[in-house]
Amino acid sequence: DIYRQLLEHGDEIGLATVYRVLTQFEAAGLVLKHNFEGGQAVYELDRGGHHDHMVDVDSGKIIEFESHEIEELQRKIAADHGYELEEHSLVLYVRKKRK
Repeated sequence: DIYRQLLEHGDEIGLATVYRVLTQFEAAGLVLKHNFEGGQAVYELDRGGHHDHMVDVDSGKIIEFESHEIEELQRKIAADHGYELEEHSLVLYVRKKRK
């Protein structure tokens, strides 16, 4: 998407350059990289807040969401097993309900 927008804007830049810059931004903590099933990689700005993702299996659309209940349950599960939660990644693969 970033590469496509640069081309539409008239910027002449190679795809390898875009990936190289994104990798540098990731190393600097400016962006987060998410790898979803099917090899899809998505970069987003690191705004410091945690959120999870849903992926529509039909369209590939990625939906961000926050749930305090899910966050608390994950901390509880870790604690019940004698651990403290450091980090996690939750991706729900979803399909629109049929009416």
